[in-house]
Amino acid sequence: MVLDAPGRRLELRTLPTPEPAAGEVLLRVLACGVCRTDLHVLDGELEHPKLPLVLGHQIVGEVLEGGTRFAAGDRVGVPWLGATCGTCRYCTAGRENLCDAPRFTGYDVDGGFAEQAVADERFCFPIPVGYPDAQAAPLLCAGLIGYRSLRLAGDAAALGLYGFGAAAHIVCQVAVAQGREVYAGTRAGDDDAQRFAQSLGAVWAGDAMEGPPAELDAVIVFAPDGALVPAALAALRKGGSVVCAGIHMSDIPAFPYEALWGERLIRSVANLTRADGDEFLALAPTVPVRTEVEVSPLADANEVLDRLRRGDVRGAAVLVP
Repeated sequence: MVLDAPGRRLELRTLPTPEPAAGEVLLRVLACGVCRTDLHVLDGELEHPKLPLVLGHQIVGEVLEGGTRFAAGDRVGVPWLGATCGTCRYCTAGRENLCDAPRFTGYDVDGGFAEQAVADERFCFPIPVGYPDAQAAPLLCAGLIGYRSLRLAGDAAALGLYGFGAAAHIVCQVAVAQGREVYAGTRAGDDDAQRFAQSLGAVWAGDAMEGPPAELDAVIVFAPDGALVPAALAALRKGGSVVCAGIHMSDIPAFPYEALWGERLIRSVANLTRADGDEFLALAPTVPVRTEVEVSPLADANEVLDRLRRGDVRGAAVLVP
């Protein structure tokens, strides 16, 4: 499914078999998760993608050939961070998520909305045993970015998750297993999402803009709506933090300094490191994290993206060739 220009529909097209370069693996795509970042690329909110482009950065694939790290037949996952320079000040300090010259899957290089894909073997993860292909796909971005966001939220005992989609439904399970109280903020009147959150252990679920009936230690904002940041600040106790987990967000409206005072903190999350991936994929089976997915054929990618834009996906959407 090929994107020729921002704002256009993806087109089903036959392409030549991709050829792996040195250090790359050729994969038969088994499943690929659909992420809100795919929408940001499609809609032109993330500028300067490679064009034409195959979207998709939550790839579960079978190694066909190439590289030395994996054997043919191994099942691996490919995340958003597809490669780094390895030499900039961030890479050498163990902060490769902030690399000055990164390459992103489904943005700088073709991704997984296809039958085959190539990936840098250094940035592939072995998929934990026991996860079917479709259920494993959301772990590779929704899970990884969600887990990094949870780590940056610190030891918050009372945790808000604003925007209860693919990432939040994974983070909720991890946080509950860690003994935290989870408060799920959704769109007003989104009863289905609120029931879903409570079924996963949230102690409260309701309108994120109104906020929960308790002070929170931290809020992770997954929805790309800047207006949720002041709303999250209003729910924080002193010393708490708001973690903005998206790669793109609408402008944050002005708010009084009083809302920030009391050593409250606003911070963003940028990408992930391979260490995040190793840690989370080892943790997920022990919780155990169970992803809820809606599986669709690859050719239905446009319809799935439309549903994701409307907020009409429960859990995570996954495409299967």
